[in-house]
Amino acid sequence: MEPIVVDGGAVTGPVPPEGAADPDVLAGLLERRLGAVLGERAAVSGLARLTGGASRETWSFAVSAGGAPRRLVLRRDPVGEAGHGAREAAGMAREAAAIAAAAAAGVPVPRLVDAGTDAGIVGSPYLITEHVDGETIARRLLREERYAAARETMAAELGRTLARVHAVPPDAVPGLESHEPLETLRDGYDALGEPLPAVEIALRWLERHRPAPVPEALVHGDFRTGNLIIAPDGLRAVLDWEQVHRGDPREDLGWLCVKCWRFGSPLPAGGFGTVDQLLDGYAEVAGERPDPADVLWWQVYGTARWAVGCRAMAERHLSGEAPSVELAAIGRRVCEQEHDLLLALGVPPVAGGPAPAAAEPVEASDLHGSPAAADLVGAVAHFLREEVMPGTEGRLNFLARVAANVLDGVGRELVLGPAQERRHRERLAALGCDDQAALAAAVRSGEIDADDPALLAAVRAAVDDRLDVANPRYRSLPG
Repeated sequence: MEPIVVDGGAVTGPVPPEGAADPDVLAGLLERRLGAVLGERAAVSGLARLTGGASRETWSFAVSAGGAPRRLVLRRDPVGEAGHGAREAAGMAREAAAIAAAAAAGVPVPRLVDAGTDAGIVGSPYLITEHVDGETIARRLLREERYAAARETMAAELGRTLARVHAVPPDAVPGLESHEPLETLRDGYDALGEPLPAVEIALRWLERHRPAPVPEALVHGDFRTGNLIIAPDGLRAVLDWEQVHRGDPREDLGWLCVKCWRFGSPLPAGGFGTVDQLLDGYAEVAGERPDPADVLWWQVYGTARWAVGCRAMAERHLSGEAPSVELAAIGRRVCEQEHDLLLALGVPPVAGGPAPAAAEPVEASDLHGSPAAADLVGAVAHFLREEVMPGTEGRLNFLARVAANVLDGVGRELVLGPAQERRHRERLAALGCDDQAALAAAVRSGEIDADDPALLAAVRAAVDDRLDVANPRYRSLPG
C-alpha cells in the first residue's frame, strides 16, 4: 500500500484521476490496476454500484485476465468528498489489514485481492475483494423459506464467529484505535448541537449501570444483520470492517442485538435467535460466557450510538459536505432509536398513539391556491413510485424509494404537525422548560431525575409524535 503523506491534515501527493467518479472512467482505472496486480491484461465488465453504504461506495464487477471472468467487489471512499484525508486513508488500510488478520484466524471473510490509499489509483482509498455468493438483505434472510434451516442455527453460529473475531490478536492489525466508549459517545453527541432528552436519559442509565471491565480485544464494530453474507447452509462471510478497533468484546454482542438490526423479527440476536443461543455459541469457542446483563448494557449503548450516528450522517447533508437524499432521510430515523432506547429501558409507547383523525385541521388559505402543499408532496411521491421506480434499477431505484418515503413523512408532518407542536409546548411547559434543549440540559444536570415518571411520560409522548410522522409502522414492530 502506498504511504500516506500528511500536510495540515490532508493527504498530499497523487490526486484522483479526472472523472474518477464516472463509472466508465472507474472501469478503466480498475483495468489498469488489476492488470498490474494480476500480471495479465485485464478487462472489466458489469460494473455497478450497489445500494446501501452511506459512508463508502461499494461496486460489483467482473474481471477477465487470462482466464475465466472473476467476480470482484470494490469498496472505496467517496471521490473528492470534503473532509476525506489522512484519517480516512488510514482507516481503509486498517480495514484491509483487519480482513487479512481475520481470515488467518478462521473468520469467514471475502478474500482480499488488492488495497491501497493512493487516490491516484481508483480515485480514493480502496480495497478489492473476491465476490462471495449469498444474501445480505436482512428481510429476505429473516423471512424467506430457503433460509429457514440457516435461521435455526444462525444465532449460535454468529456467537462462534464473534468469539473467533475476538481471538484475533489486536497487534495483528496496525493502528487499531481504542477509546473510552461513553466519553466518545457523549463527545460525538454534543458535537452535533441537537440535545435529545431520550439520549440524555439513556446516557444517565449507562453511567449508573456500567459493567465491570474486561481485557480489550479486537472488536469488529459493525457486526450485524446486513453486514453478513448468508447462504441457505449458513454464514459465508463477515463484511464491512471499517469500524474495527480495540475495545470490550461485549460491544459486538450488544450491537448485534440492537433492535433496528432485527428488521421486524421478535428474536433479539440479529433477528435470528435468542441471546442465550448467541452466548452459548460464543462460549463454545471462547470458553467463557458473557453475562446477558452486560450484553444488554452494550445493546443500550449501541442503540444510543446509532441514534447519534443517524444524526451525524444527516449533518453531512445539512452542512453541504455530502448533499444526499439518503443522508437527509437517515436523520429522520433518530426517533426510531429514541423509541428503541425507551423500550430497552422499560418505557413502552402510549397504546395506539394519536391517530391522524386527531390532527387539527390546517387553516385554509387562498394565497397559494390549489393544489395545496400536501397535495404537491403526494403528487411527487406518486410520480417517484409509479413512474421513476418501475423504469430504474440499482442505486437510482433505491434513492427514488428513499425520496418517496421522505415525501410521505413531509405530508404527514403537514397534516399532524400543528397539533403535535401544540402538545409538545404544553408538555415542555409542564416540566418548566422552554424547549427540548432545555429539557435535555435539565436531565444532564440532574435538575430533573432521569427516572422521573413525568419526564419519561413526556419524552415518550414526544417520541411517539415523531414516529407518527417519520415512520408510523415502526412502533408496531416487536420490541
